[in-house]
This record gives sequence, C-alpha cells and structure tokens, in this order.
Amino acid sequence: MADGGASFGYLGVTRSLGGRLWRERPADAELVRRHQLSHGLSEPLARALAARGVGAEQAETYLNPTLKALFPNPSTFTDMDKAAEILVDALERKRPAVVFADYDVDGASSAAQLVRWFRALGHDLPIYVPDRILEGYGPSPAAFRRLKAEGAELVITVDCGAAAHDALACAAEIGLEVVVIDHHLMRGEEIPQIAALVNPNRPDDVSGQGHLAAAGVTFVLLAALNREARKRGLFGAPTQAGRPEPDLRQWLDLAAMGAICDVTELRGFNRALAAQGLKVMSAWRNPGLKALMDVAKGQGPASVFHVGFILGPRINAGGRIGRADLGARLLSTDDPAEAAALALELDGLNASRKEVEREVQEAAIAHIETESNAPEAPMLLVAADGWHPGVIGIVAGRLREKYRKPVVVVGVDRAANVGKGSGRSQPGVNLGRAVQAAYDEGLLLAGGGHAMAAGLSVRPDTIPELRAFLCERLAAETEIAAAEDALEIDALVTTRGADRALWQDFQRMAPFGPGNVEPSFALADARVERPMALRGGHVRCTLTDNSGGRLKAVAWRVEGSEAGRRLMAEGGAVHVAGRLKPDDWQGRQGVEFEIEDVADPRRA
Repeated sequence: MADGGASFGYLGVTRSLGGRLWRERPADAELVRRHQLSHGLSEPLARALAARGVGAEQAETYLNPTLKALFPNPSTFTDMDKAAEILVDALERKRPAVVFADYDVDGASSAAQLVRWFRALGHDLPIYVPDRILEGYGPSPAAFRRLKAEGAELVITVDCGAAAHDALACAAEIGLEVVVIDHHLMRGEEIPQIAALVNPNRPDDVSGQGHLAAAGVTFVLLAALNREARKRGLFGAPTQAGRPEPDLRQWLDLAAMGAICDVTELRGFNRALAAQGLKVMSAWRNPGLKALMDVAKGQGPASVFHVGFILGPRINAGGRIGRADLGARLLSTDDPAEAAALALELDGLNASRKEVEREVQEAAIAHIETESNAPEAPMLLVAADGWHPGVIGIVAGRLREKYRKPVVVVGVDRAANVGKGSGRSQPGVNLGRAVQAAYDEGLLLAGGGHAMAAGLSVRPDTIPELRAFLCERLAAETEIAAAEDALEIDALVTTRGADRALWQDFQRMAPFGPGNVEPSFALADARVERPMALRGGHVRCTLTDNSGGRLKAVAWRVEGSEAGRRLMAEGGAVHVAGRLKPDDWQGRQGVEFEIEDVADPRRA
C-alpha cells in the first residue's frame, strides 16, 4: 500500500484519458478507526466500509448479511397479507390460476419461485410470458381476455402490472381476479382497484424496501404464504394430512438472480438475499441453472460475475430474440433433460443476440457521431427503423458507458407506426421519472421504469419532440451528475501488493453492485509490457512498477479510445485505475487487474 492522496485529483489526475477526475473515496477517520478496533479490519478495508456509509452499528450485518438479521416483516408491505390470503385461498379451493411474468431474468426468477412454492403444496401453476415483439411489456387487455377464455380465474403478475391500468380495468370488466407483485415506479397517487397490489414503490407503502427487485418482493411473499398456510393448518408431517412446510432457503438462488440481474441496490435485506442466494446457488441444485452453467462451460462457486455475465444474458436471450417463456421454464423445471434442452436453446439464442446487438450498436454510434452536437447533448436519444427491440436495452447500456450520460435507443416499426425504446441512465439522473413526465405530457404511448432504466413506446413522428423534452427535463440533473462523475479510488497499490491476499481481504465486502460498489484501486507510474489487442476491442497486457511485481491486466472495449491507444503504445509510465479480479485459470490462484481508466502522468 502507498499514500496516493492529492490536494486536487487523486495522483494529480484531474482529467484522465477517459476524461474523468480521480479522487479518493471520502471516509470519516474516526469511523475508520472504530471499524478497525471493533472488527479487526485492515485500514484499507475499514476505510472502504466507512466510505460506503457503513456505520459502526451496521458493520456486523454488512460483513455478515443474514436473513435472520435483515428479513423485513412481510406485513409492512401494503397488501402483502391480502395477497397471501388470496393465493392460499386459491390453493385450497384449487382455483385455476396463472402467473403472468415479465420476459427478463427478474420476471422469470419471480415466476419460478411461485411455481415452485405451489408445486411444493401439490398445485400446478402455469406461466404466461408475453411476447416482447407482438405483445410488448406487461399485461394487456388482449392477454387477460385470452387467459380468461382459457379458464383462468386468478392471475398473479410478477415484475409487471403496477402501471397496466388498461389491462387491469379490462380484468375487472371480465371478472378476472388479479394480484400484482411488482417493484417498478408508479405514476401519480392512483392505485388500481384490484384484489391486491404488492409493490414497495407504491405511494402508500411503508416497508422501506423500494430498492428490491421483483424477485426479492416475491421471496417476501413466499414467507407470507408460508405464514398464512401455517395459520390455516396446511402443513404437517409426511405421515399426516398436509405437506411439509417448504424451506424457502432452497429458492434463495432465484431471489439472488433477480436482485443482481435487475441491477438493484445491494444494501440491507437485498444484500442478504444476494449474498445468501449465491451460497445456495453454488450447490447448483436448480436443474436449470446447472444446465445453463454447464452449456456455458462455467465453473466454480457462484458469483455476481456468473449471474450477471454468464447466466443472466442467456436467460434474457429467450425474451429478447427467442420464445419469451424459455427463461421462466428453465428456472422452474425439475427435469434435468428438459433443463439441458432449454439451456442449449438459450445458449444458441444468446450467440445470435450478440451479433444483432453488435450491428445495432455500431449503427447507433454512427448516428450519434454524425448528428450535429449530439455527443454534447444532456442526454442521447437515437432511433432507426428495424432495430431489434430485444437488444436496444443492452445497446443503451453500452452507449451510456461510452458517453457517460443517459441514453435512450428506439427501434422503429414502420408497419405498426410505433417505436419501442429502452433507456439507461447515469447515477444521479432519474430517467424513469423523466419518462413518466413525457408520458404525462402526451408524448408517449406508454412508458415507465426506475431511476436507472426505463422503457417506452412512441409514435415515430413524435421522436424529435420527445428528444427535446427529455434533454430539457434532464439538463440540470445531467450537468450535476457530469460534475460529480469522478472515479473514486479506495486505495493505492503496487504491482507486488496487488495480490491474492488483498483481493480476499476485500471480498469480505462482497457481493458488489449498485449501493455497494466494488473497490477501485490505483497504480502509480506503472509500465505497460507486452500489450495484446484481443477480438472485441479489448487489450491485455502486463503492468510493472518499481516494487518489482508483475501484474496481469485487461481493459475491456477500449479499441479506438485514447486509453486503448496508450496501452497499446507500450512505453512510458501511466497511472491506471480499476479492480482486482481472481485469476484461477489452471488452478493458479492469482489475480488480474481489470483496468477501468488510464491517465498520463505528464498531463493528468
């Protein structure tokens, strides 16, 4: 370790090659000392905890996030008890019920939890997932009429439904009972008149769990279901009437899938869900997850990387460019043969998705770079005919990384005269709220989301007006966010000190994600040796410094950037910032430095 503080810019970096200010992540010195004394932490680790707002009284549950310590009372969620009563009633009376799920990982993992709980109680719960292209997001009047005609009496929507006012009004007209389990922001104060609406983001909810994914809300619902069924005497020993009470811990892997893949804040109870869920997942008892891991040739204990970059994209591929229900079926099946077949299909769809995504991304960048002053706008909205709606969200995320501002990507279907858009935002810029405002202004056919992500439907001829509205609406927030868009460093290390022991020490802070950002380290005056350009625009190299160590490093998607060119130049010292990653290839138990940013010491 070394001292890298600077009065203005960490290591003096006020503008890196990526255009960012570096600064030390601020931490209260007294709190750092208390963490060290109370928990025996190293100074860098204690500083990292303090810098993330972990107070002295929170450190124990932060370092050891358990369900026992952090599980919320289900009754604090508005309508949770009512929803549990309705679902257990349906179970006892054998009413025909259907779970209606969104087509992403959060929807699939939420649906699979309910399917598995009902199955454990001897009841089959079919899954309906709307087609992303033909039906769009969430419930529709047509879908509800179809389910009613097929005999459904009760529909439980998961990860969707809270803002589906037309569909819910239709359900009331046709006598279809609906329970909504959701987490998305809701427009205004109006609450749909349905049987039950469980959403920690509804205006009158007091649970304080608005950062949960739908899979987390569903897991709390399972606890409420167990409690209600227990109260009614439905559980008993196998030799008695009734069935054993389901052990909900076996489905924590599904709750973790939703929490991580929906990029929710990993704090409090949600952090416990992710941490404990990854432990459960590591046993690979869910046939679908195991089959998907096998087909992707993944290995080792489950991690945020496995969920976010190996499993999640493949599950999502069904909803993006394939059959929308594949992910939910994969996560809910107990048949290894079916799981293997579904995993193989999803793996193939994911490969196709990557190619479609590449084509759309290249076209979107070309649009942005050729439009006058577009890269300087407060936010970017780029649209074109024929862009596949299944990949526009991923592309929006890539463009947000590149331009570091909110991005909305719209694929236009001229035959239907509609554009389907997906947006991703910068920290500090509430894109979901802006999209809701655009809907209220009559600029959208549909729209909603949360602070960091949103979806919308728009008439093609309204797109210029929508772009102007969002730019004006987000200008102030974007300006503030840009000023605060600094790369915060947790510690300065050397190539010799950046070893496996350091990585393991900081792993006590895992799992990482929004609300608990992964630690960033900096190396000063490092020399780049043996740089190698990789397919996909990546650069791999070795870093050395005066400590005498050698550190393997990689920089992702830097082709064409100033940082990428500097790394490939091989010569002269650079400051680098990034994260430590495990390197277990062929059992070597080492580390690799994942470069996030590069600075030239001569003009930092």
